[in-house]
Amino acid sequence: MLIDIHMLKNYPPVNLNRDDTGSPKTCWFGGVQRGRISSQCQKRSWRDSALYESELSKKGIRTFSLKKCLRIELEKRGCDDAFIDAAIEKEIGFPYDSKEPEYTKQIVFFSDEDIKCIADALISVFADTKNNVEKFKKESPEKITKILKQKASVRPITLDIALFGRMVTTNTLRTVEASIQVAHAISTHAVFQESDYFTATDDLLSDDGKNITKMLGDIDFNSCCYYQYVSIDTDQLRENLKDSPDCEELIKKLVPAFIRIMSFTDPSGKQNSFAGHVLPSLLCVEIKPDKIPVSYANAFAKPVNVRKGNVVGESVAAIVSEINKQDKAFGIESKRFWFSPDAENAPEKAEVCASLNELCESISREMVSAPEFRG
Repeated sequence: MLIDIHMLKNYPPVNLNRDDTGSPKTCWFGGVQRGRISSQCQKRSWRDSALYESELSKKGIRTFSLKKCLRIELEKRGCDDAFIDAAIEKEIGFPYDSKEPEYTKQIVFFSDEDIKCIADALISVFADTKNNVEKFKKESPEKITKILKQKASVRPITLDIALFGRMVTTNTLRTVEASIQVAHAISTHAVFQESDYFTATDDLLSDDGKNITKMLGDIDFNSCCYYQYVSIDTDQLRENLKDSPDCEELIKKLVPAFIRIMSFTDPSGKQNSFAGHVLPSLLCVEIKPDKIPVSYANAFAKPVNVRKGNVVGESVAAIVSEINKQDKAFGIESKRFWFSPDAENAPEKAEVCASLNELCESISREMVSAPEFRG
Protein backbone atom coordinates (compact mmCIF):
# COMPACT_ATOMS: atom_id res chain seq x y z
CA MET A 1 0.00 0.00 0.00
CA LEU A 2 1.15 3.53 -0.80
CA ILE A 3 -0.03 6.71 0.93
CA ASP A 4 0.42 10.03 -0.90
CA ILE A 5 -0.07 13.21 1.14
CA HIS A 6 -0.43 16.60 -0.55
CA MET A 7 -0.59 19.85 1.43
CA LEU A 8 -0.76 23.58 0.79
CA LYS A 9 0.40 26.06 3.42
CA ASN A 10 0.28 29.81 2.88
CA TYR A 11 2.87 31.70 4.93
CA PRO A 12 3.12 35.42 5.81
CA PRO A 13 6.61 37.01 5.71
CA VAL A 14 9.08 34.37 7.01
CA ASN A 15 12.58 32.98 6.62
CA LEU A 16 11.91 29.32 7.45
CA ASN A 17 14.86 27.62 5.76
CA ARG A 18 18.04 29.56 5.02
CA ASP A 19 20.79 29.04 2.47
CA ASP A 20 24.49 29.68 3.10
CA THR A 21 23.98 33.45 2.81
CA GLY A 22 21.11 33.55 5.30
CA SER A 23 18.45 34.13 2.65
CA PRO A 24 15.34 31.92 2.29
CA LYS A 25 16.07 28.96 0.00
CA THR A 26 14.85 29.12 -3.57
CA CYS A 27 14.77 27.05 -6.78
CA TRP A 28 13.73 27.42 -10.40
CA PHE A 29 10.61 25.65 -11.67
CA GLY A 30 8.38 26.41 -14.63
CA GLY A 31 10.73 29.15 -15.77
CA VAL A 32 10.47 31.27 -12.64
CA GLN A 33 12.20 31.37 -9.25
CA ARG A 34 10.23 29.77 -6.42
CA GLY A 35 10.46 29.75 -2.65
CA ARG A 36 11.71 26.41 -1.32
CA ILE A 37 11.85 24.48 1.94
CA SER A 38 14.24 21.53 1.76
CA SER A 39 13.05 18.01 2.50
CA GLN A 40 15.69 17.77 5.24
CA CYS A 41 14.28 20.87 6.95
CA GLN A 42 10.73 19.50 6.82
CA LYS A 43 11.71 16.08 8.17
CA ARG A 44 13.70 17.65 10.97
CA SER A 45 10.81 19.91 12.00
CA TRP A 46 8.32 17.00 12.00
CA ARG A 47 10.59 14.64 13.94
CA ASP A 48 11.52 17.33 16.49
CA SER A 49 7.97 18.57 16.98
CA ALA A 50 6.33 18.30 20.38
CA LEU A 51 3.60 16.24 18.73
CA TYR A 52 5.87 13.47 17.45
CA GLU A 53 6.40 11.53 20.67
CA SER A 54 2.90 12.25 22.00
CA GLU A 55 1.22 11.14 18.75
CA LEU A 56 3.56 8.31 17.77
CA SER A 57 6.46 6.88 19.75
CA LYS A 58 9.84 7.48 21.33
CA LYS A 59 12.53 8.69 18.94
CA GLY A 60 15.97 7.37 18.20
CA ILE A 61 19.05 9.57 18.43
CA ARG A 62 21.05 10.76 15.42
CA THR A 63 24.53 11.60 16.64
CA PHE A 64 28.31 11.57 16.27
CA SER A 65 28.56 11.19 20.07
CA LEU A 66 28.46 7.41 20.48
CA LYS A 67 30.97 7.60 23.35
CA LYS A 68 28.70 9.92 25.31
CA CYS A 69 25.69 7.62 24.75
CA LEU A 70 27.64 4.57 25.89
CA ARG A 71 29.01 6.32 28.96
CA ILE A 72 25.50 7.29 30.04
CA GLU A 73 24.19 3.75 29.49
CA LEU A 74 27.09 2.09 31.34
CA GLU A 75 26.81 4.55 34.22
CA LYS A 76 23.10 3.72 34.49
CA ARG A 77 24.11 0.10 35.00
CA GLY A 78 26.53 1.00 37.79
CA CYS A 79 29.67 0.00 35.89
CA ASP A 80 33.11 0.87 37.25
CA ASP A 81 34.63 4.11 35.93
CA ALA A 82 37.85 2.37 34.85
CA PHE A 83 35.88 -0.13 32.76
CA ILE A 84 33.71 2.61 31.24
CA ASP A 85 36.79 4.62 30.22
CA ALA A 86 38.25 1.52 28.55
CA ALA A 87 34.95 0.44 26.97
CA ILE A 88 34.17 3.67 25.18
CA GLU A 89 37.62 3.69 23.54
CA LYS A 90 36.98 0.38 21.75
CA GLU A 91 36.51 0.79 17.99
CA ILE A 92 33.55 -1.52 17.52
CA GLY A 93 32.65 -0.91 13.89
CA PHE A 94 32.29 2.85 14.33
CA PRO A 95 35.64 4.49 13.50
CA TYR A 96 36.33 7.68 15.42
CA ASP A 97 37.50 10.95 13.93
CA SER A 98 41.29 11.24 14.30
CA LYS A 99 41.05 15.03 14.77
CA GLU A 100 38.09 14.87 17.16
CA PRO A 101 38.32 11.47 18.85
CA GLU A 102 35.19 12.11 20.91
CA TYR A 103 33.10 11.75 17.74
CA THR A 104 32.53 9.03 15.16
CA LYS A 105 33.46 9.81 11.55
CA GLN A 106 29.90 9.20 10.43
CA ILE A 107 26.72 10.51 11.99
CA VAL A 108 24.62 7.48 12.94
CA PHE A 109 20.95 6.93 13.78
CA PHE A 110 20.75 4.81 16.94
CA SER A 111 17.75 3.38 18.76
CA ASP A 112 17.81 2.79 22.51
CA GLU A 113 18.03 -0.93 21.70
CA ASP A 114 21.19 -0.32 19.64
CA ILE A 115 22.93 1.47 22.52
CA LYS A 116 21.82 -1.19 25.00
CA CYS A 117 23.05 -3.98 22.72
CA ILE A 118 26.49 -2.37 22.38
CA ALA A 119 26.65 -1.97 26.16
CA ASP A 120 25.62 -5.64 26.60
CA ALA A 121 28.40 -6.77 24.27
CA LEU A 122 31.04 -4.69 26.07
CA ILE A 123 29.94 -6.00 29.47
CA SER A 124 29.87 -9.59 28.16
CA VAL A 125 33.46 -9.41 26.90
CA PHE A 126 34.52 -7.70 30.13
CA ALA A 127 32.98 -10.59 32.10
CA ASP A 128 35.01 -13.05 30.00
CA THR A 129 38.16 -11.37 31.35
CA LYS A 130 36.94 -11.89 34.93
CA ASN A 131 36.27 -8.15 35.09
CA ASN A 132 39.94 -7.33 34.64
CA VAL A 133 40.24 -3.91 33.03
CA GLU A 134 43.82 -4.44 31.77
CA LYS A 135 42.90 -7.73 30.11
CA PHE A 136 39.77 -6.12 28.65
CA LYS A 137 41.86 -3.37 27.05
CA LYS A 138 43.84 -6.07 25.20
CA GLU A 139 40.72 -7.85 23.90
CA SER A 140 40.26 -7.62 20.13
CA PRO A 141 37.41 -5.34 19.00
CA GLU A 142 36.37 -8.15 16.62
CA LYS A 143 35.18 -10.16 19.60
CA ILE A 144 32.69 -7.40 20.40
CA THR A 145 31.67 -6.71 16.81
CA LYS A 146 30.98 -10.44 16.28
CA ILE A 147 28.32 -10.27 19.01
CA LEU A 148 26.82 -7.11 17.49
CA LYS A 149 26.75 -8.57 13.96
CA GLN A 150 24.83 -11.62 15.16
CA LYS A 151 22.09 -9.42 16.60
CA ALA A 152 22.09 -6.58 14.05
CA SER A 153 19.34 -8.03 11.82
CA VAL A 154 16.87 -8.88 14.59
CA ARG A 155 17.11 -5.82 16.81
CA PRO A 156 14.02 -3.53 16.91
CA ILE A 157 14.42 0.00 15.54
CA THR A 158 12.46 3.13 16.34
CA LEU A 159 9.70 4.47 14.12
CA ASP A 160 11.72 7.52 13.02
CA ILE A 161 14.53 5.25 11.78
CA ALA A 162 11.93 3.06 10.04
CA LEU A 163 10.46 6.14 8.37
CA PHE A 164 13.50 8.20 7.42
CA GLY A 165 16.00 5.36 6.94
CA ARG A 166 19.54 4.75 8.07
CA MET A 167 22.68 4.36 5.96
CA VAL A 168 25.67 2.88 7.77
CA THR A 169 29.09 1.66 6.66
CA THR A 170 29.33 -0.99 9.37
CA ASN A 171 27.55 -4.34 9.59
CA THR A 172 27.18 -4.04 13.36
CA LEU A 173 23.99 -2.08 12.56
CA ARG A 174 21.59 -2.83 9.74
CA THR A 175 21.06 -0.34 6.96
CA VAL A 176 17.40 0.70 6.79
CA GLU A 177 15.70 1.75 3.55
CA ALA A 178 13.52 4.81 4.14
CA SER A 179 9.79 4.10 3.91
CA ILE A 180 8.91 7.76 3.36
CA GLN A 181 9.84 10.06 0.49
CA VAL A 182 9.63 13.82 1.06
CA ALA A 183 9.75 16.38 -1.73
CA HIS A 184 11.26 19.82 -1.35
CA ALA A 185 8.34 22.16 -0.75
CA ILE A 186 8.03 24.77 -3.50
CA SER A 187 5.92 27.89 -3.81
CA THR A 188 2.98 27.68 -6.18
CA HIS A 189 3.97 31.08 -7.57
CA ALA A 190 7.03 33.14 -8.39
CA VAL A 191 8.88 34.30 -5.29
CA PHE A 192 9.64 37.93 -4.50
CA GLN A 193 12.49 38.20 -2.01
CA GLU A 194 12.46 41.17 0.36
CA SER A 195 14.87 42.49 2.97
CA ASP A 196 14.25 43.89 6.45
CA TYR A 197 16.70 46.56 7.64
CA PHE A 198 16.82 46.67 11.42
CA THR A 199 18.62 48.42 14.25
CA ALA A 200 19.10 47.67 17.93
CA THR A 201 19.14 50.42 20.51
CA ASP A 202 20.61 50.50 23.99
CA ASP A 203 18.10 51.40 26.71
CA LEU A 204 20.83 52.83 28.92
CA LEU A 205 22.70 54.88 26.36
CA SER A 206 21.05 58.09 25.24
CA ASP A 207 21.98 61.49 23.96
CA ASP A 208 19.57 64.27 24.91
CA GLY A 209 16.81 61.71 25.33
CA LYS A 210 17.48 60.01 22.00
CA ASN A 211 18.36 56.32 21.84
CA ILE A 212 21.80 55.56 20.45
CA THR A 213 21.91 52.83 17.84
CA LYS A 214 24.87 50.47 18.31
CA MET A 215 23.88 47.69 15.89
CA LEU A 216 22.62 47.67 12.31
CA GLY A 217 21.63 44.68 10.20
CA ASP A 218 19.33 43.22 7.61
CA ILE A 219 17.53 39.93 7.04
CA ASP A 220 15.91 38.56 3.90
CA PHE A 221 12.40 37.13 3.91
CA ASN A 222 9.54 36.18 1.60
CA SER A 223 5.88 35.17 1.69
CA CYS A 224 4.94 31.94 -0.08
CA CYS A 225 2.14 29.45 -0.53
CA TYR A 226 4.00 26.13 -0.45
CA TYR A 227 3.04 22.82 -2.03
CA GLN A 228 4.28 19.91 0.07
CA TYR A 229 4.29 16.26 -1.00
CA VAL A 230 5.01 13.08 0.97
CA SER A 231 4.77 9.42 -0.06
CA ILE A 232 4.72 6.57 2.49
CA ASP A 233 5.29 2.93 1.54
CA THR A 234 3.53 0.89 4.24
CA ASP A 235 5.06 -2.40 3.00
CA GLN A 236 8.59 -1.03 3.43
CA LEU A 237 7.56 0.40 6.81
CA ARG A 238 6.28 -3.02 7.88
CA GLU A 239 9.55 -4.63 6.78
CA ASN A 240 11.54 -2.06 8.73
CA LEU A 241 9.46 -2.58 11.88
CA LYS A 242 9.22 -6.38 11.64
CA ASP A 243 11.16 -6.91 14.88
CA SER A 244 9.05 -4.41 16.84
CA PRO A 245 6.30 -5.99 18.97
CA ASP A 246 3.90 -3.10 18.22
CA CYS A 247 4.58 -3.04 14.45
CA GLU A 248 0.98 -3.25 13.21
CA GLU A 249 -0.33 -0.78 15.78
CA LEU A 250 2.31 1.78 14.80
CA ILE A 251 1.47 1.46 11.10
CA LYS A 252 -2.27 1.85 11.71
CA LYS A 253 -1.91 5.08 13.65
CA LEU A 254 1.02 6.49 11.65
CA VAL A 255 -0.77 8.20 8.76
CA PRO A 256 -3.47 10.06 10.77
CA ALA A 257 -0.84 11.07 13.33
CA PHE A 258 1.61 12.15 10.63
CA ILE A 259 -1.06 14.31 8.98
CA ARG A 260 -1.62 16.12 12.28
CA ILE A 261 2.12 16.55 12.76
CA MET A 262 2.48 18.01 9.24
CA SER A 263 -0.54 20.26 9.80
CA PHE A 264 0.52 21.69 13.15
CA THR A 265 4.30 21.92 12.65
CA ASP A 266 6.33 24.60 10.87
CA PRO A 267 10.10 24.90 10.36
CA SER A 268 11.80 26.82 13.16
CA GLY A 269 13.93 29.18 11.04
CA LYS A 270 13.72 32.80 12.31
CA GLN A 271 10.39 32.14 14.01
CA ASN A 272 11.30 34.44 16.91
CA SER A 273 11.55 37.26 14.38
CA PHE A 274 8.57 36.40 12.16
CA ALA A 275 6.22 34.04 14.10
CA GLY A 276 5.08 32.40 10.86
CA HIS A 277 2.83 29.70 12.30
CA VAL A 278 0.02 28.70 9.94
CA LEU A 279 -2.44 25.87 9.34
CA PRO A 280 -2.97 24.05 6.02
CA SER A 281 -5.18 25.51 3.32
CA LEU A 282 -5.47 22.08 1.71
CA LEU A 283 -4.89 18.44 2.60
CA CYS A 284 -5.33 15.69 0.06
CA VAL A 285 -4.54 12.09 1.05
CA GLU A 286 -4.57 9.21 -1.43
CA ILE A 287 -4.45 5.55 -0.44
CA LYS A 288 -3.22 3.40 -3.32
CA PRO A 289 -3.08 -0.40 -3.65
CA ASP A 290 -0.39 -0.07 -6.33
CA LYS A 291 2.93 1.62 -5.65
CA ILE A 292 2.60 4.51 -8.08
CA PRO A 293 3.67 7.68 -6.27
CA VAL A 294 2.53 10.85 -8.03
CA SER A 295 3.33 14.44 -7.12
CA TYR A 296 0.99 17.19 -8.28
CA ALA A 297 3.79 19.76 -8.50
CA ASN A 298 3.07 20.19 -12.21
CA ALA A 299 -0.21 21.83 -11.24
CA PHE A 300 2.06 24.83 -10.61
CA ALA A 301 4.39 24.50 -13.61
CA LYS A 302 2.52 27.58 -14.77
CA PRO A 303 2.92 29.75 -11.66
CA VAL A 304 -0.15 31.10 -9.91
CA ASN A 305 -0.60 34.82 -10.55
CA VAL A 306 -0.07 36.43 -7.15
CA ARG A 307 -1.21 39.82 -8.44
CA LYS A 308 -4.80 38.58 -8.55
CA GLY A 309 -4.73 38.60 -4.75
CA ASN A 310 -6.11 35.08 -4.28
CA VAL A 311 -3.04 32.88 -3.99
CA VAL A 312 -4.70 30.13 -1.95
CA GLY A 313 -7.86 29.95 -4.08
CA GLU A 314 -5.88 29.91 -7.33
CA SER A 315 -3.49 27.27 -5.94
CA VAL A 316 -6.34 24.99 -4.86
CA ALA A 317 -8.04 25.42 -8.25
CA ALA A 318 -4.78 24.52 -10.02
CA ILE A 319 -4.30 21.31 -8.04
CA VAL A 320 -7.97 20.31 -8.54
CA SER A 321 -7.54 20.76 -12.29
CA GLU A 322 -4.31 18.72 -12.29
CA ILE A 323 -5.89 15.85 -10.32
CA ASN A 324 -8.94 15.68 -12.61
CA LYS A 325 -6.69 15.73 -15.67
CA GLN A 326 -4.48 12.92 -14.36
CA ASP A 327 -7.48 10.84 -13.29
CA LYS A 328 -8.90 10.98 -16.82
CA ALA A 329 -5.57 10.44 -18.55
CA PHE A 330 -4.04 7.70 -16.39
CA GLY A 331 -6.79 6.25 -14.20
CA ILE A 332 -4.51 5.37 -11.27
CA GLU A 333 -6.59 3.58 -8.63
CA SER A 334 -6.78 5.31 -5.26
CA LYS A 335 -9.10 6.19 -2.43
CA ARG A 336 -8.87 9.99 -2.12
CA PHE A 337 -9.73 12.11 0.92
CA TRP A 338 -9.96 15.89 0.63
CA PHE A 339 -10.03 18.69 3.19
CA SER A 340 -9.80 22.37 2.29
CA PRO A 341 -11.19 24.95 4.73
CA ASP A 342 -10.37 27.80 2.30
CA ALA A 343 -12.02 26.51 -0.88
CA GLU A 344 -15.24 24.74 -1.83
CA ASN A 345 -14.09 23.08 -5.06
CA ALA A 346 -12.68 19.54 -4.93
CA PRO A 347 -11.61 16.86 -7.42
CA GLU A 348 -14.39 14.86 -9.07
CA LYS A 349 -13.27 11.65 -7.36
CA ALA A 350 -12.74 12.54 -3.71
CA GLU A 351 -14.37 12.05 -0.35
CA VAL A 352 -14.69 15.58 0.99
CA CYS A 353 -14.12 15.96 4.73
CA ALA A 354 -15.46 18.88 6.75
CA SER A 355 -12.62 18.99 9.30
CA LEU A 356 -9.13 17.72 9.99
CA ASN A 357 -10.51 15.28 12.57
CA GLU A 358 -12.97 13.88 10.02
CA LEU A 359 -10.14 13.47 7.51
CA CYS A 360 -7.98 11.58 10.02
CA GLU A 361 -10.87 9.39 11.17
CA SER A 362 -11.77 8.52 7.56
CA ILE A 363 -8.20 7.52 6.81
CA SER A 364 -8.02 5.40 9.97
CA ARG A 365 -11.17 3.51 8.97
CA GLU A 366 -9.90 2.98 5.43
CA MET A 367 -6.55 1.62 6.59
CA VAL A 368 -8.06 -0.70 9.19
CA SER A 369 -10.41 -2.14 6.55
CA ALA A 370 -7.58 -2.80 4.05
CA PRO A 371 -6.83 -6.55 3.48
CA GLU A 372 -3.23 -6.26 4.68
CA PHE A 373 -4.44 -5.00 8.08
CA ARG A 374 -7.40 -7.36 8.40
CA GLY A 375 -5.16 -10.38 7.83
